[in-house]
Amino acid sequence: MFLEFGIKDIVDIVLVALMLYYVYRLMKESRSLNVFTGIMVFVLIWLFVSQVLEMRLMGSILDKLVSVGVIGLIVLFQEEIRKFLYNLGGHQRVQKTLRFFRGKETKRVDKTTIMPIVMACMSMSRNRVGALIVIERATPLDDIIETGERIDAQINQRLIENIFFKNSPLHDGAVIISKKRITAVCCILPVSHNHDIPRSLGLRHRAALGITQGSDAISVVVSEETGHISVAMNGEFQLRLSAEQLESILTKEMPK
Repeated sequence: MFLEFGIKDIVDIVLVALMLYYVYRLMKESRSLNVFTGIMVFVLIWLFVSQVLEMRLMGSILDKLVSVGVIGLIVLFQEEIRKFLYNLGGHQRVQKTLRFFRGKETKRVDKTTIMPIVMACMSMSRNRVGALIVIERATPLDDIIETGERIDAQINQRLIENIFFKNSPLHDGAVIISKKRITAVCCILPVSHNHDIPRSLGLRHRAALGITQGSDAISVVVSEETGHISVAMNGEFQLRLSAEQLESILTKEMPK
């Protein structure tokens, strides 16, 4: 038996270990670690009863629970599974491979879409007005749009500033920009539970990061306390941006 243990088996064990570690980290970030631990304990009991003790009756009952439990796990962890598949498809090497087959794309910069956002953020930054703007890219944000008030307006600096004005009834929540239009306001975003977020960043920043962990959207945040402008993409922050840096990021990352 020992002589039959080869390179393929080592690779198999390493891949399983990496998969379990990734699932463990994902469950830890989503605060489902106790559920994951309970599932692992159940699997160990099932293997011990059916394979080691060879208890047929108990083993058959546990087999039925496992076969039905797979569907339950998909329902229970649908958000985590979606996030895993999104991260897999959005990995840098996967994207580079796709760009290689698609070929180089010439991207025209539309300053009429970008500059109103930049100018509005700079104005709100000077006046310490909090703001959260989410720009839809390839991943549809229909479920997020449904949580707010639908509008259909051109991207305008004054309109953005009026939406986030402190006495405005629509200043709470996020503005969603889709297809170069302001699609919805006062939208509710999923909050990130990442423990690495600095404590100086508030709930608005956690919401900005949360939407980018489950989609390819871009979030632009203006801090009400400090006036600093930040951008969240792919589950990561770029903090304390200048107007030039914000314009550069939006020029590069915004959809055509």
